[in-house]
Amino acid sequence: MGYTSNTHIIRRDLLRHVVKLFADGELEEKIDRIPLKMVPKNRETQLRCCIHKERAVIKYKMFPLLGFTVDDEKDELTPLNEYASAAISRQKVKNEILTVVDEACTSCVKDQYVVSNLCRGCVARPCIMNCPKDAVSMQNGQAKIDSTKCINCGICKQQCQYHAIIHVPIPCEAACPVGAISKDENGVERIDDEKCIYCGKCLMACPFGSIFEVSQIIDVMMAIRKEEHLTAIFAPSIHGQFNLTTGQIENLLKEIGFNEVVEVADGARKTVEHESAEFVERLEGGQAFMTTSCCPSYVETVEKHVPGIKPFVSDTPSPMMYAADMAREKNPDTRVVFIGPCIGKRKEAKKNDKVDLVMSFEELNAMIVALDIDLGTLPDNEKRNNTKTLDRGFALSGGVAAAVKAERPELNINELVINGIDKKALGLLKAYSRGKAPANFIEVMSCEGGCINGPASLGDMIGNRKLFNTNLK
Repeated sequence: MGYTSNTHIIRRDLLRHVVKLFADGELEEKIDRIPLKMVPKNRETQLRCCIHKERAVIKYKMFPLLGFTVDDEKDELTPLNEYASAAISRQKVKNEILTVVDEACTSCVKDQYVVSNLCRGCVARPCIMNCPKDAVSMQNGQAKIDSTKCINCGICKQQCQYHAIIHVPIPCEAACPVGAISKDENGVERIDDEKCIYCGKCLMACPFGSIFEVSQIIDVMMAIRKEEHLTAIFAPSIHGQFNLTTGQIENLLKEIGFNEVVEVADGARKTVEHESAEFVERLEGGQAFMTTSCCPSYVETVEKHVPGIKPFVSDTPSPMMYAADMAREKNPDTRVVFIGPCIGKRKEAKKNDKVDLVMSFEELNAMIVALDIDLGTLPDNEKRNNTKTLDRGFALSGGVAAAVKAERPELNINELVINGIDKKALGLLKAYSRGKAPANFIEVMSCEGGCINGPASLGDMIGNRKLFNTNLK
C-alpha cells in the first residue's frame, strides 16, 4: 500500500490489533496490553519523551477506534477493557464524527510568527512601529515577539524588509478550508462542529496523528457476530484501493460476513438519471446554473459557509442513498453498511435512516489483514460486470459531469469542475452564489482528484487513479 506518513501506519496498526483481538474473542481481555505491545519496556523511545508518554498516546488513540471520543473519559484510571465492553454492548453509535486525541496534540507551535536570526536590529523597526498590539520589542539587538500579546495578524512579517520574520503554520489549521479547528486555552486543537464540513483535511495534515474518525468498526463486527442480515454497499473508488475485480470484491465482503453486496455505482446510475432531468427542469425555469450534490462535504460547506448558493444545488440524492434504497428493496429488514474513503459520508448517514453504519477503506483493510484473508485466492463472480462505466467514474473528479453529459448529449451542458474544496474554491462558490457563473453545470468535489483520494483511502492520488484505471477494463 502507498502510505503517505508514519501516522497512517500507526493508525492502521492499531485498527488491525483491534480487529484481530475482536475476531479471536479476546478484545476485552487483551486490549490493555496493546500499548505495552507496541511500546515494549526495553525499547528506546522513538516518538516522544519517554515510553510512558508513547503508551498514553496509544491508549487514547484506542478511544475513537472503539467508537468513543476522548471526552468520554470520566476517570483516567478506567482501563481500556471497560471501554471495549461498553463498545461491544452499545445499541447506538455516537453522533460525533471526529475527535482530537489531546495527549498527542501538544507539540505544535503556539506562536505562528517567529523572529529568525536574520533580524539585523534595523533603525527603521517597522515590525515594532506597525504592530497593532505592541507585541514586538527590541531585545539584545534583535526583535522579539511577545506571544501573550501577539494576535497572529502577520503585519510584522509583511513589514520586515529583511524577511527575518517567518510564519510557522499549524498544519491542521492551515489545511482546514473553513477555519473549523483551533487551539483551546490548553493548546489543544478543538473542532467546531458548527463549522466543520468533515472533509478530513485536518486528519490528513496532522503530523502527530492526533485527529481520528470516531469508528463504527466494532458495531459492524458485532452485527456480523450476531448474524444480523447485513448489506454492504461499496463506493466505486474501491477499485483504486484493492487489486480485485468487482466479482472478487463481492466475494471478499461475503467472506467477511456480509449477506448481500450492492455497488454504489448502481446508485450512481439513478443519480445521473434524476440529476440530468433536474438540470433540464431548472434551466427551463430560468435558473442560470446548477451544482452537484453527491459530495457530502460540499453539502456541509453550502449549509454552513455558502448558504447563498443553496438554491442552485441539486436536490437529487447521492449514489449512496440510492444504493441503500436498492439494498432495502431486496431485504427491507437488512442493515446497510456503506464502505468508502469518505468521512463526510458518516455525517450524511447520520442525517437519515437509510444507512445504518459506515466503514472506511482503512477499516476494511484492517479486517482483511487481521482475518488473514488472501486476496489472491478470492474467486471471481463472472456475473459481476467489471467494465469501466461512467457510473463508476463518479470516483474521479469530473466523473459526475461526464456522466450527466453522456446521459443527455443533446443538451448544451457547459461544465465547470471544482477539484477540491479549499479557500480559493470557497471564494469562487461565494461569487457564484450571487447568481452568475461561467458554466451552467458545476461539479464540486471536496477531495482533489475525487473520491479516490478521500481521507480514509489507502494510497496516494496518482497510485489510486492508476490502480482504478487498471482494474476496470
